[in-house]
Amino acid sequence: SRLGLNTGPAVIGNMGSRTRFSYTMMGDNVNLAARMESSAKALGVYTMVTDATKLACEKYGGDRIIFRFLDKIIVKGRGQPVEVFEIVGLRENVPPATLQCLALYAQALELYFRQDWDGAAQIFEQSLALEPNQVSPERGIENNPSSIFIQRCRRLKFMRQHSTDPKWDGVFELKDK
Repeated sequence: SRLGLNTGPAVIGNMGSRTRFSYTMMGDNVNLAARMESSAKALGVYTMVTDATKLACEKYGGDRIIFRFLDKIIVKGRGQPVEVFEIVGLRENVPPATLQCLALYAQALELYFRQDWDGAAQIFEQSLALEPNQVSPERGIENNPSSIFIQRCRRLKFMRQHSTDPKWDGVFELKDK
């Protein structure tokens, strides 16, 4: 199962009529949190949060929680991109191999956003070997962030070689809810 979090104001309470009501929450921030949960699988993670949640955690908890920047995405129903992160774990519990994976992944992302897809893919291959959740159909793990970005690099390189469209801003649009 996946978990998605967002931070911000929402309307919460009993809603409906006298004959039928339920305790619920509504608003753009609630919808964005729901999109984090449903989009986590597309980015190969189990816990995905918005930049607002990351900033709130850092404000109150310092650097105790380790986050991994995943992507800039546009979710269904929103026009503006949002930066999304994976919660990796508490600093004292994250093993050195995972920290090395995150460092390589961050290096690869820099190349990816500079459109050096060959260079990015090479480093994503290194981070792939250190991913905490290795791809394993037997365990139900179809992908992880490194494997997803390797596929994206290949696809973007192919598109660049076979297209004249130079527009690319690094924002990934998720089509599903």
